[in-house]
Amino acid sequence: MIFILSLVMTEAQKIEAVIFDWGGVLIDEPGAGLMEYCSEALGISKEGYIEAHRKFIDEFERGSISEEQFWVNVCEELIVSQPKANSLWAEAFEVVYSPKEEMFSLARQLRGSGYKTAVLSNTEPAAMEYFLQQGYDMFDVLVFSCVEGLRKPEREIYQLTLERLGVEASRAVFIDDRQVHIAGAQEAGLHTILFEDTGQVKSELGRLGVEC
Repeated sequence: MIFILSLVMTEAQKIEAVIFDWGGVLIDEPGAGLMEYCSEALGISKEGYIEAHRKFIDEFERGSISEEQFWVNVCEELIVSQPKANSLWAEAFEVVYSPKEEMFSLARQLRGSGYKTAVLSNTEPAAMEYFLQQGYDMFDVLVFSCVEGLRKPEREIYQLTLERLGVEASRAVFIDDRQVHIAGAQEAGLHTILFEDTGQVKSELGRLGVEC
């Protein structure tokens, strides 16, 4: 009787989906490189650019302002000319993009083993387009903040991802490199892994019963 109850509980907790953050998990964190590239393009200090950037990045990542308006806002704040590039953000992102091939391989392996996989990212339209251009085939669901008008760590964006995957929170695990996003996922009921490296992720997935 005890064995049967244990088996039922184990089956009820079985992980069916793995959700990956993009920047910092699937690719090297691009933030520092983006700040440096954009500050040089605008001819200002990195510190000065970061201060202005932070005032408007929330709206940019939500898709509530265009890239053009983002640069209008930033450049007015800094009292500098607007960038001449059609998309400075796309230009910068392509330069700093550095995938963690072992993490993409893990996602492909998990999907091949029957797990549902997703990307959940706070990102901007130009960066999202760059992701789509790569033609990655190892994800069932893609959720980008700039499309949804929601950002991590808001509960709604985790719930949206789960709905599109068709799984309950207790059957999904979310991997991110930022504690604030991990906390948001935990509040939404997901299992979580704070990313350190691929080996650590595989070990913690194993402890959750995920075969990888």
